[in-house]
Amino acid sequence: FLTQQLSFGIMAMILNEFETSSESTAHGEEQQDNASWERYLERKSLVLQFLHSNLSLHHLQHHQNRAELLKKCYFYLEIEPKHVNVRDQNHVMHRTDIFQLIDPCQFQRMKKVGKNQTEIQLSLLTELLEQLERGREELSYYVETCDMVTFLSRWDLIVERLSQLSQFMETLLSLQMPGKLYVKHRLVSHADLRGTRLPNIRLSLCTKMPLIFDRNESFAHKDWATLKWFTENQESHLEQCELHCKLLTNGSPTEVGYGRIQKVTSNTCVVQDLQPGRSYEFTIRRSDTHTLVWEKWHDSIILKTKTNAVEDADSSACA
Repeated sequence: FLTQQLSFGIMAMILNEFETSSESTAHGEEQQDNASWERYLERKSLVLQFLHSNLSLHHLQHHQNRAELLKKCYFYLEIEPKHVNVRDQNHVMHRTDIFQLIDPCQFQRMKKVGKNQTEIQLSLLTELLEQLERGREELSYYVETCDMVTFLSRWDLIVERLSQLSQFMETLLSLQMPGKLYVKHRLVSHADLRGTRLPNIRLSLCTKMPLIFDRNESFAHKDWATLKWFTENQESHLEQCELHCKLLTNGSPTEVGYGRIQKVTSNTCVVQDLQPGRSYEFTIRRSDTHTLVWEKWHDSIILKTKTNAVEDADSSACA
């Protein structure tokens, strides 16, 4: 009987210790789960914040529009200083345009460098935007699809991706502004300076906005058309531009098309001597200058002149 009671006592002690151990283990696991869940929420919040700020659809679309606009811009080579003081044969100082001293062949080399740099810059912009789009999709997948365990197990990879995308964004912002050019060759000969010390010549790229037709203010009459254009920044200083006019043919080998160019220093132009009832393609572009290094896009508009019958109908309607 004493042996039986002792056995029951030992069993009770074992069961009690087991229950206490189980409760302690469960409590520890619960604490660990809570800590993991809090860590998961905190890290997920960081990724969401990055997606809603740096990689938001609004910001990416803004950068995409900026890149598309740059591809339509005109890129020029800019030189500083524009004027220098140089001694003449009588050792008298004169203020001289820097282009009168620069070697033409060396300047053409620098224009090629500027063109190559522009094309690389625009190509990199396109590539970076694609990388940022893919990065956004990847991070969105981690946040929206992965469970807590998977998300936490891939955290090191996510952090590495966040750092990489941040660097891509910084590079993207820097490429949206044309950069400086390194003067690899001597642009000015010492023989032209006559002992004058030349200041440091700095070369850089600058852009000018494309010219865009105003579709609401451009129209054709019977034998003439009026065209109007503008720029994105509505610049007030008007430079010389070229308006190209081309008669569109129906493809017949017997019909000969023709084209002409008008030099214009304004934002409007009237084109005379057109044929009634014909379609014309008008293209507007900035005039080519000696500092232009790259341009690919020009805006065009097609207008059809009216026939006599249409002119009479319009006149009756107005009356």
